[in-house]
Amino acid sequence: MTSTIDTVQNAIFLVNTTMQLDAFSQNIDHDLPLAAKLRPKSLTDFFGQTGIRSQLEKLVSHPRHVIFWGPPGTGKTTLAHIISSQIGREIQVFSAVTSGIPELKRLIQTMMDQRREFGKESILFIDEIHRFNKSQQDALLPYLENGDFLFIGATTEYPHTSLNKALISRVSLIELKQLKVEELTEILHRGINDLERPDLEDYATDLAKLSNGDARFALNQLARLSAFNKSELQNKEEVLKEIFEHARQYDRNANRHYDVISAFIKSIRGSDPDGALLYLAIMLDGGEDPEFIARRLMILASEDVGLANSQALQVTTNAHYVVKQIGMPEARITLSHATVFLALSPKSNSVYKAVDSAIDYVKKNPTIEVPGHLSNVSPEKKNYRYPHSYSGHWIDQRYLPIDVNESFYKSSTNGSEKVMVENWKVVTKK
Repeated sequence: MTSTIDTVQNAIFLVNTTMQLDAFSQNIDHDLPLAAKLRPKSLTDFFGQTGIRSQLEKLVSHPRHVIFWGPPGTGKTTLAHIISSQIGREIQVFSAVTSGIPELKRLIQTMMDQRREFGKESILFIDEIHRFNKSQQDALLPYLENGDFLFIGATTEYPHTSLNKALISRVSLIELKQLKVEELTEILHRGINDLERPDLEDYATDLAKLSNGDARFALNQLARLSAFNKSELQNKEEVLKEIFEHARQYDRNANRHYDVISAFIKSIRGSDPDGALLYLAIMLDGGEDPEFIARRLMILASEDVGLANSQALQVTTNAHYVVKQIGMPEARITLSHATVFLALSPKSNSVYKAVDSAIDYVKKNPTIEVPGHLSNVSPEKKNYRYPHSYSGHWIDQRYLPIDVNESFYKSSTNGSEKVMVENWKVVTKK
C-alpha cells in the first residue's frame, strides 16, 4: 500500500497534470486559442476522417489501446478527449516532449492507486510518443499487457519506423489523413461564427487551401486574420501573403521530410534540374540540415550517375566538404551546383546493380574459396601472372573461382561509361 505522503504527492502531481483538461472540458476560459475553443466534444461534431469513421465508433463502443498517427492538426489529441468523454473515463495527458520516465511512473502510480482504492478507470494519453526512446517505450509494456489503464498515443511519424515492435503489437494503429479543403472550410466557418466576423467569410476557402490539411493551423491563421480591419481585408492578396509568408510547413522528422527528399532524388534521377531545384529550395526554406542534403547527393552520385560521369562523385564529395566548412546561407549555392550537375549528367545505375548482384550471390552460396593463384599463402600463388609485365598491361587469366560463372556487372551505354567499356573490350579482347 502506498504511504500517505506518496499518496498526497501523487495527488498534487495529478492535479497539476489535469489542469489543462479542466479548461478543455468546461471551456470556461474565453482566452483559449480559437483551435482549443472549437475542439469538438463528440464524434458527431468531429470533421473529416470519413474513411475511418467506423473504426472510431468502435473505439467508443469497445475501448482498446490505440495510437493515432498522421500529420499535425488532423484530430489526434481531439479524438483522445472525445473517447475520454464518451466512455466516461478521466484522461491524463502526458507529453513525451517535456517529461520523462520518472514523471511518467509517478502518473501511472497515481492512476493505479485510484483504480485500486476507488475503482476509478483512467486513460493515459501520451502525445508525441515517438519522442520516447526504446527503453522509455518498453516501460509501458507491462501496464498495457495487464490492462492497468486505457492507453492512447499520438505521433506525427510513421509508427513502424519510429516505435518499437513490442509496443506496436499491443495497440491498434489508426492513420489520420490531412483534412480536405471542404472539411477545413466547414471548420473555418465555425471559427468565423465564434469570432462574430462575417466579413471573414470571403477568406475561408483561401485559408483552407493554404493550410495543408491542418485544422489547428487553419484556425490559428484565421485568428491572425481577425486582427485585420475591414478596409485592410480589401486587399486579399497582400493579406494572405503576410499571413502565410512564414507559415510554410516542413518537419525534418515527419512525413513531409521524407516526401520532399524523395521527390528531390527522383527529380535528379529523372534529369529534371528545375524539379530538383524546387525541392532543394523547399528543404532549405524549411530548415533542413544542409549536410543531410549533401550526403544524399554523394549517395546519388554513385547510385544513379555512376560510371556515366564519374566526376559526379568528386563534385558531390567536394560539395559536402564545402557545406561543412561554410554553412548556410552560402552553402545553398554549392548545393545548387551539385544538384544541377547531377541532374544534367548522363545516368547509369550499373555499379549499384553490380554490387547488389554480387552480394546476393554471396548470400545464396556457401563460403567461396579464393583460387590458389590469387591467394596470398597458397603454394599455387607462384602461378599468378602480373598484368603490368605484359603488353597493354593485361594478360588473360581467370579471377572468378572455377565454379562461379556469373556476370555481375552489366554496363550501360551512357556517357563516359560507354567509352570506358569500349576501351576495356579492346584491351581484354572481349
